[in-house]
Parts: sequence; structure tokens; C-alpha cells
Amino acid sequence: MRDVLYLEQIEQAEVLLKPQRVEILRQLAEPRTCTEVAARLEQTPQRVYYHVKQLVAAGLVEQVDQRKVRGITEGIYQAVARSYWLSPRLVGRIGLRRARDELSLGYLLDLMEEVQADVAALDRTAPELPSIGVSGEIRVPAERRQEFLHDLQSALQDLFTRYGGAEGDAFKLAVACYPKGTDRD
Repeated sequence: MRDVLYLEQIEQAEVLLKPQRVEILRQLAEPRTCTEVAARLEQTPQRVYYHVKQLVAAGLVEQVDQRKVRGITEGIYQAVARSYWLSPRLVGRIGLRRARDELSLGYLLDLMEEVQADVAALDRTAPELPSIGVSGEIRVPAERRQEFLHDLQSALQDLFTRYGGAEGDAFKLAVACYPKGTDRD
């Protein structure tokens, strides 16, 4: 089972629009038959089977085994991923793209879409996937916001300059800085 399946086809997204199918996916985090899923969801096996077939056709579930029960072959199914990401490209950009001002929310949204697509495209079967994720909260008084943003930009620019040569493995660095929740002024 993969960690993430990045959905870029509208047909796959449409299959997930039914809440019952999402619940079936949750049940199929472990290999199960339609009869087992039906019992857990208090549904008929036929109804679950119909939805499982739709999920299989969309590439979101796969048959991993089968067994004979009273002379009938019963499929054992499992979700192909633990998490499903919908590509922002499924909807596409609505309206015109604004100027790429690095201090704008639009730029941040574009960056997050790019990071999401890049992470989804990584080869998770590679024996070593050198990466790092850092998250934290910094409290900056309103009068020092510009100073903070300038210092952050300078520190990152220093890294780009120091390690920006043409040799070695290429890494992408994306940093997002945004107001957190209700703490905004």
C-alpha cells in the first residue's frame, strides 16, 4: 500500500465524491471481502460490491487475493493508498493569475500546489529518499514583521548562494510563512 495516491484524473475524483465510497476505502485499509465490509457498514454485500467495483475501475482499490466460500470465489480487496490527494489542477485556475508577488497569498497558494505535485511525484520505492520537513511557530510583533521577513529571506538567499552550484543532487526548498489561525492582527 502506498502512502499517497495523487489523483490528477477527474474520473478518479468523481468516484470519491460519494461519502459511502470514502467509508468503504477506510474499511479497506486492511484487506477485506465485500461481505466483511458490508457487515461493518451494515449494508448488503451487493451494494458494497458495486462501490468496490467502481473504486477498482478508478484505480483506488485493488483485488489482493481471493478465497472460496461455499463454492463461490470471493475477492479480497485493499485500498491502494493510505491517503488520496486531489490535484488542484482538477479544477484548474479560476480567473487570471495575479502577479507573482512573493508576499501575496496567491503566490503562497501556487507554491503549495507545486510542492504537493512534486511530493506526489517522488519515487517512494527508492531505498533512500533524503528529505526534511520542518514546521514551527514564531511569534513576531507587528512592528518587527518586515524585519523578520527580510531576515528570513536573507538567510534563505545565503543558502541558495552557498549551495547553488551546478554539481550534486538537486533539492527543492520551499518555505511558507503565513499568519496562523485567529492570531492574526
